[in-house]
Amino acid sequence: MEYKTYIFDLDGTLLDTLHDLWVSCNYALRENGMPERTLDEVRRFVGNGVKKLMERAIPQGLDNPKFDVTYETFRKHYLVHSLDTTKPYSGIPELLANLKKHGKRIAVVSNKFYAATQELCRHFFGDYVEVAIGERENIRKKPSPDTVDEAIRQLKVSREDAVYIGDSDVDVMTARNSNMPCISVLWGFRNRDFLMQHGATTFVAAPKELMLPDD
Repeated sequence: MEYKTYIFDLDGTLLDTLHDLWVSCNYALRENGMPERTLDEVRRFVGNGVKKLMERAIPQGLDNPKFDVTYETFRKHYLVHSLDTTKPYSGIPELLANLKKHGKRIAVVSNKFYAATQELCRHFFGDYVEVAIGERENIRKKPSPDTVDEAIRQLKVSREDAVYIGDSDVDVMTARNSNMPCISVLWGFRNRDFLMQHGATTFVAAPKELMLPDD
């Protein structure tokens, strides 16, 4: 089905950010004398923002007396190293170019820091992404609909003609809370069985499946 507005999740949907998140997570843990995590553990921890990632990665989570300093260590490291190995998934630049060519409106909503979300979108996608919304004060993180609502407001479009595209259970819930259809991608951080258990119903296995035919 064709839509007028396409709202994308960022990590695990447009960008493969896992390795850089893993490196910054383990740097923070190591610097503060904590055991490091495997790549697969970090894959399971992402999706609810980086503070929740670190809450899951740090022993005893928020109850750990060194949580704040460890989280800040991660934050400072990641802001410097978020582009070390991060790159778009294969076919994503072509997909965005295709949607733009057909006059579609494109936004990104993420639980990543607001500044990092905007920097990554500018760096990798340029003018393809019109609006990029990340975590900041007064905007609740997904699965709250706040980031989607803000994207709709800035684009000045109707949500009735919009679709939400993401890779996680958080994205399925975000779409539901935003009263939008959801397309779940299978190249990200969660697999089909996990997504189906969390209510996903529509799947794409490759970006080309979202591309619109040329006239």
